[in-house]
Amino acid sequence: MSEASARRKPNGQPALLDTELEHLPPELRWREWMGRVEAVIFAANEPVRRSVLARVVGRNCNLELVIDDIRAELAGRPYELVAVAGGWQHRTKKAFGDVIRSAFGTAAGEGAKELTQSEALVLMCIAYFQPITRGELSSFFGKEVSRDLIGVLRAQDLIASGPRSPQPGAPYTYVTTRNFLSQFGLDTLRQLPDFEALEDAGLLSKEKLLAGNIIPGFADVEEDGANGFLYE
Repeated sequence: MSEASARRKPNGQPALLDTELEHLPPELRWREWMGRVEAVIFAANEPVRRSVLARVVGRNCNLELVIDDIRAELAGRPYELVAVAGGWQHRTKKAFGDVIRSAFGTAAGEGAKELTQSEALVLMCIAYFQPITRGELSSFFGKEVSRDLIGVLRAQDLIASGPRSPQPGAPYTYVTTRNFLSQFGLDTLRQLPDFEALEDAGLLSKEKLLAGNIIPGFADVEEDGANGFLYE
């Protein structure tokens, strides 16, 4: 950090950060911006949005190019800078998943949570058809989707309440969260696998989903069953 940006006011409060760095030659100015951006992302415990990073660089700084240069420098490192949940975050490269799992017992090293088959299917349905009510979810699966199951997904911050439905009684709808995107490594919902592609691959059937038969025997799956999906 430059001497000017490190100065403090007489009352001990930090002076305003010099973001333009006009006293530095262009190359050093760029290196300082890169360092600031990476430092902010490294210090955060969640993906950092563009608006936050813009606070520490100059008005004419191209953040996308800064990110590209940081990524290039990390090319040989076991971690990388990824676009996720509408921001950027440092993450271990997938090639080191087994190493992290051996060290910590989970791929992320931070206590990955297990979803039962029922929870995973309901979450998938919410992701593709949001905003959606609990009643609509129950119709899709041909059995009641319990408040407890919805509560599990809410407690893990994978879903949240959406707008009220125009149906009689104006029930709440459910939508996925930024944490959902982060946990599944998505930048936006547009990166969800295309529904038609899943149908073409025989992995999913909209007709079966709407008929409550997405997976044979789903109605017999207990919500605390052993069949689960692990997400990082």
